[in-house]
Amino acid sequence: MKKETKIELIGFEMLEKQVNKSGNSGRVYVPVEWIGKRVKIVLIE
Repeated sequence: MKKETKIELIGFEMLEKQVNKSGNSGRVYVPVEWIGKRVKIVLIE
């Protein structure tokens, strides 16, 4: 089991979503306005 880590971020918007299966990996959909933007994904459970 991985150790929990505190992470602090400064950003513009936040979404909480569930990862869905997509072939051999997972997928999370974000708003179309985010295309071409840099994002960070944090595993919270």
